[in-house]
Amino acid sequence: MEYNFQKIEKKWQNKWEKEKIFEVKEDLSKKGKDKYYVLEMYPYPSSDLHIGHLRNYSIGDSFARFKRMQGFNVLYPMGYDSYGLPAENAAINQGVDPAEWTDFNIKSIQQQQKHIGLSYDWRRMVYSHDPNYYKWDQWFFIKMYEKGLAYRQESYVNWCPDCTTVLANEQVLSGKCWRCSSEVEQKFLTQWFLKIREYAEELLDGLN
Repeated sequence: MEYNFQKIEKKWQNKWEKEKIFEVKEDLSKKGKDKYYVLEMYPYPSSDLHIGHLRNYSIGDSFARFKRMQGFNVLYPMGYDSYGLPAENAAINQGVDPAEWTDFNIKSIQQQQKHIGLSYDWRRMVYSHDPNYYKWDQWFFIKMYEKGLAYRQESYVNWCPDCTTVLANEQVLSGKCWRCSSEVEQKFLTQWFLKIREYAEELLDGLN
């Protein structure tokens, strides 16, 4: 017996969308279901999805479905980390406008995510290049600066010469950039820092 997985998957994906079964219900009553929030790292919309994205989002999707089966009212949104150098550099390499390139890739990624069958509440999309989103980033930063929690200082950073951007330690794999595999350099630059150590003890106490 032949198993036409594409036909069967499409059938159920259409049914899920039609019946809106993944749209979280806002129930403020005390008798409502217990709430659960599942959030994954948003992808950079600098190109299509790859196997690493599939691994990440299939795990999150499985967990969200598991919590629904346990009876939780699960909020499971998706968004795109679209306001940064990876997307801008990709657009420059393609010779296109960054906004057009980003919007095109977001639509492409959304189609891939729907094709995979990920159970997001698609009404709750977040785009970090949307002014209504990043204005709150700016507001938070200004408040931290006013409180003396944000400051500038020279320091060595992980620098990718091809991506022309600073990398976190987690983005350096065996001395290479996790995105393009270029050799990472140590560069002395003036950077913004946040005084997270000011809250180290308070954060640790909050774990108890």
